[in-house]
Amino acid sequence: MTKYRKNPSVLVGIVLAGMLVVPQARVWANWPGFRGPTGLGYTTEENLPLTWGGPAKENVRWVSPLIGQGHASPIVWDQAVIVCTVNWLADVQDRKTVIPGHHVACYRTSEGRLLWDTVVPPGPWLRTDFRSGPGGGYAAATPVTDGKLIYCAFASSVLAALDFQGKIVWRKPIVPYSFDVTLGSSPVLYGDTVILLCAMAKKEDSRVVAFDKTNGEVRWERKFPQMGFGHSTPLILQIGGKPQMLILASGMEEAGDALQSLDPADGKLLWWCRGEGDASMPAYGQGLVYFDDGRGGTGVAVDPTGSGDVSGTHVRWTTTQRGEALSSPTVVGPYLYRLRTPGILQCREMATGKEVYSQRLPDISTAWASPIADPKGRIFFANAGKSYVIQAGPKCQVLAVNDLGDGSHPSPAVANGRLFLVGMKNIYCIGAEPR
Repeated sequence: MTKYRKNPSVLVGIVLAGMLVVPQARVWANWPGFRGPTGLGYTTEENLPLTWGGPAKENVRWVSPLIGQGHASPIVWDQAVIVCTVNWLADVQDRKTVIPGHHVACYRTSEGRLLWDTVVPPGPWLRTDFRSGPGGGYAAATPVTDGKLIYCAFASSVLAALDFQGKIVWRKPIVPYSFDVTLGSSPVLYGDTVILLCAMAKKEDSRVVAFDKTNGEVRWERKFPQMGFGHSTPLILQIGGKPQMLILASGMEEAGDALQSLDPADGKLLWWCRGEGDASMPAYGQGLVYFDDGRGGTGVAVDPTGSGDVSGTHVRWTTTQRGEALSSPTVVGPYLYRLRTPGILQCREMATGKEVYSQRLPDISTAWASPIADPKGRIFFANAGKSYVIQAGPKCQVLAVNDLGDGSHPSPAVANGRLFLVGMKNIYCIGAEPR
């Protein structure tokens, strides 16, 4: 299978003049992890369909049944679509007494045929709090791949690597496991490591761990005994020609170091900023990082070029947020977009924080799924239920409203002109024409 010439986790889309502009030489044919090659939800695809579904099943290329449920997002590499779910056997009467089967399933991108389904032995955590979505939150983390192995985390507190034939290469229980409600942070790749944020309900257990990609051995670990719980996924950016890994967690309360920047090579702390963090990833654009905790409270825009405590020197603006927003924000052109329950889309100037508009997207199926943006400035708030496509700009211009009738929380994946959407029952491939 083909490989990236550069580490996909450090690619950053270029936003200019109201639309996303990506150099022609940079073509991302794969969608290797949560929020794609950049971790920011950007795609180079220019010809994604705006409409799908309906009585005629417009632009629905194929539909395949899922094995169990989850709200991990799909990933795509070459001809493989990878989905993580969990499944309780039919005779299980009390799901709080049995850990479900942990499934990693691979479908063929061209026609949706199931190629293999591997059951990963669970970790040690029998969970009883199922507030965190389909599958009881056991399958919340999105897998990630480098084209050689597939790395997946499940909320029984286990991390595993599989090859593209479905064989388990290594498996590591995550101990201790005092996660709050679930393990929601997805693994990310950097160099020859796979990195997992373990921000715990017991602060003394909080840490970031980098595992060797080939065998699962710990390469480095940084403990954060003052860090509150969090479920966001680390974001790796290139700032001033050097990599930074942003981690966001504060246990749904304000903390002096809610957002921290680390060197992803060794975990060295570079800078930190006051704010709040829990479920959502940061966004980056116009030279600023924006973050909030996804639960309301304070949103912060900070210049990521500082060192040490930047709370008093590099914060450019703050705002008070209202309403839950478990999806991640995105920046397109000069604007920051944030979707909140119950379907309220907020648009702000990224440079100043000034609100441009606040618009209802009626009956959108979920505010958990994170959006994607294409080079034409079209933003896809897409899921397998009722979805919206809007045009970036100072007015809320709705381009399309679609509904597959299978609403769930996973974010979309994009590859080779197609959208891949995971619902409660099925996985869907959306494309303008057969390929």
